[in-house]
Amino acid sequence: MDEMNVEERAETLVAYRKFMASQQTLLLSTASCDGLPEASYAPFVRDDAGAFYIFVSELARHTGNLLKNPQAAVLFIRPESESQNVFARERVVFRCSVTEVGSDETLYLSQINALQQKFGDVVSILRTLTDFHLFALKPESGQYVVGFGRAYAICLDRDDLMYDIP
Repeated sequence: MDEMNVEERAETLVAYRKFMASQQTLLLSTASCDGLPEASYAPFVRDDAGAFYIFVSELARHTGNLLKNPQAAVLFIRPESESQNVFARERVVFRCSVTEVGSDETLYLSQINALQQKFGDVVSILRTLTDFHLFALKPESGQYVVGFGRAYAICLDRDDLMYDIP
């Protein structure tokens, strides 16, 4: 596929950033130790380095999966009601490495506070529950799809896009 011209690159990058800024939850794909897939979702905050932080309960299967198999995929997708074609919905997918953030780490307090600021008092209740874990999901690769034939690799080190060549 040909390289994007400067104007198209700028417009697509703005659309990608605007789409990501509008998201409050991520769709989460994990796998058990036996490789069984699990789909779920979680509210998140994102840091300046691009890592996603989720605060999830041991009662959810995805938490056990993340503890035992620290990798995940996350999906952000435009709602069907806002899409012109359900076969070509705008979406972003990241493959992530996962790390649990311990409650004794400085990062834990800053990200829990960020979650509380974004989502309100419910987080102040959840943070008192001992079965909740904070995870950092660090993207290792990503793809932004805007429609048919318009897939872009996300350059994670510089928050830029380039045509995705399979």
